[in-house]
Amino acid sequence: MKYPKEYLQEIKNRLKTSTVVSKTVSLKKRGKEYVGLSPFKTEKTPSFTVNDEKEFYHCFSTAEHGNIFDFVMKTQNLRFGESVKYLANLAGMRPYTFSKEDEIREEKWNKYKLIYAKYVEFYHKYLFKNSLAKEAKDYLKNRNLTVEEVKKFKIGYVSNDENFKEEIFKEFTESEIKETGLFYFDENKKKYVDRFRDRVIFPINNISGDPIALGGRILNDSKYLAKYINSPETPFFKKGNNLYNLDFTRKLSNNINNIFLVEGYMDVVGLSKNKVDNVVANLGTSLTTRQIITLSQFFHHIIICFDGDESGYKAALRSAENSIIELKPEKEISFLFLPNKHDPDSFVNEKGKEFFENFSKSNSVPIHKFIFNHYSKDIDDNPSSRAIFEKKLRSISSTIKDEFIRKYVLEYFLGKISDLTPNTNFKYKKNYSKPSKSLKSTQNFYNETKSFTAIDIKEFSFLYILLKKSKLIKNNFNLIENVKLFSSENKLLFEEIISQTNKFENSDIGNLKIDQSLIDRVLKYASIKHILTKNLNDDQKILEILSELIRDLKNYELELRISDLESRFSKDLSETTFNELKELKKLQKIN
Repeated sequence: MKYPKEYLQEIKNRLKTSTVVSKTVSLKKRGKEYVGLSPFKTEKTPSFTVNDEKEFYHCFSTAEHGNIFDFVMKTQNLRFGESVKYLANLAGMRPYTFSKEDEIREEKWNKYKLIYAKYVEFYHKYLFKNSLAKEAKDYLKNRNLTVEEVKKFKIGYVSNDENFKEEIFKEFTESEIKETGLFYFDENKKKYVDRFRDRVIFPINNISGDPIALGGRILNDSKYLAKYINSPETPFFKKGNNLYNLDFTRKLSNNINNIFLVEGYMDVVGLSKNKVDNVVANLGTSLTTRQIITLSQFFHHIIICFDGDESGYKAALRSAENSIIELKPEKEISFLFLPNKHDPDSFVNEKGKEFFENFSKSNSVPIHKFIFNHYSKDIDDNPSSRAIFEKKLRSISSTIKDEFIRKYVLEYFLGKISDLTPNTNFKYKKNYSKPSKSLKSTQNFYNETKSFTAIDIKEFSFLYILLKKSKLIKNNFNLIENVKLFSSENKLLFEEIISQTNKFENSDIGNLKIDQSLIDRVLKYASIKHILTKNLNDDQKILEILSELIRDLKNYELELRISDLESRFSKDLSETTFNELKELKKLQKIN
């Protein structure tokens, strides 16, 4: 039996190609694509690319090409069905087993989606066409919404008019309609009642863009009715697994690294109206780890921005303790607190997009700092209070799944506790050596290196050996005579070293008159430095490493020349160009 197309598409929607490939291949961002070494053959120069926007990978050295299912099958030697199960698990989806129950469930799911689609479409049009919707239109107008936002989010209005209910009950069975949660049975009136009557409705879509639930806002505040309600949980809708507007924002993740997570539907709509489109809401419940995992599949930095009142702060604290569990080295989670009496919608409407984004950059607090700052407010100047404080922070850090993040968060907490208690923690301070890199500096280091290409890093390593082993280079100068560097800064440093040491005749390079920042970059970012430290006295090993770096640099030069010739040949189709290209490719294979 075949997997339903919708099931396979759901997997693809939930997983970026780069997310799947990065489990096997170390990838580096280059423009709109990622590059890495081919998993299909041994190579030293990256020829493997991943394009999230087009949802495929391509290997130039082997001509392998495909989507995430192809990749898993080929790299893990799995059959198609096994690859689907693996990826479904990675995407947080239930396995598809082709039982009779699954067929029934699939049929119910299709009916469920169809009922919601009809309901949303009918009441969206009703808002525009029916005079009974005037109050709803006035409400939306008072919230500064235009027709553009209403249409984009398919906002609707549900009145007491029962015509639609009668039609829908003719088309579908009672059990099919009841399962959607759109209607409930009133025991007193002995009839089904529309759950969202007299409410403005906000469709909640799944990641594929199908409406699967609703949020409803009452027009006139009442002591007896909740201002906002959501669809009840159903077999096809779980609040903690979904996010409002994710179906739209996931498409932005190829160009935008950060996402704003807010509390309400109107916050999303209001920010979008002001051209802040990278925003989702968590459906009025506590933030769940499933929601954090889902967002992390698409975005590197989650900025949680709740209302600037006491309830917003409490919600943020609950979210912090839930979400820090899933923090990863390459990911960030921050909290943004708005001025009191402001929510994201009111704040961006008053201040505008530019002010909001600048405010976010300067006022976002990393998750570990927010947690520490909150609990540090409650400590008193007595051992018991401080003991409870430290125990709480140790408990929070112990929940973090990633061992490296767990280590650095705990060290940050203990270092800050030590700073707060210089007397009572004297013994601890004496034995505690502050980590060489705090969590933030580790993240900063990672972020800084993302701006470098693979060839930049190799050049740093090449220059690092020159700076650290000048006497060895003097005796083997022939190795580096014809080396060419490509980064302008690295090239300048290389030329100055050669010039000022007179081709290493003067091997004392401690007093070179060179911009220190150029040297500092090499010392900081050379990936070879840890290996070199371990083999500092093994000249043979260092020469082997140097030869490999030089070979990689020469291969990169060949790649550039080949790329240039291929571009030229596609235009002039010259035999001379073709022959030159053929010779270079032979040379590339030899290297």
